Amino acid sequence: MNSLPQAALIRRMTPADIDRVMEITGGLKETPHWPHSSYLAALDREASLQRVALVVEEIGSGAVAGLAVATLLPPDAELELIAVDPAAQRLGLAQRLFAELTQELRTARVEEVLLEVRFSNQPALALYRKLGFVETGRRKDYYQIPVEDALLMRLGL
Repeated sequence: MNSLPQAALIRRMTPADIDRVMEITGGLKETPHWPHSSYLAALDREASLQRVALVVEEIGSGAVAGLAVATLLPPDAELELIAVDPAAQRLGLAQRLFAELTQELRTARVEEVLLEVRFSNQPALALYRKLGFVETGRRKDYYQIPVEDALLMRLGL
């Protein structure tokens, strides 16, 4: 799956993508490991809590290589999850996913994106800083197994 980022298509996640999405997140220790039902809830357009869920797929094979999920709380949104298969990392796919997600959030009248991330997750922190997020605070002992602080970050759109 070592394709160039230009050979990728970003689209809305569908129920047919969930098994592959769970495979990707299951292989990344820092990424939340949601159950199947949580992904279905993220796709439910009738749910009281609205989300935008996108995937990036390799053109040609159609293989899903990454995903992003954000909760809409206009004028804010929370970036809940962004993950790329290890075999497709460092190709700019996460940045492309986030750029597309940002467009959808602006359409939904979102002005600010918030997130929390493990203090030790340096690859994610590097990505978020590259995307323009700034640290706004810390939640002491927010995560369990292992117990660790969460950094709070924000990005104005």
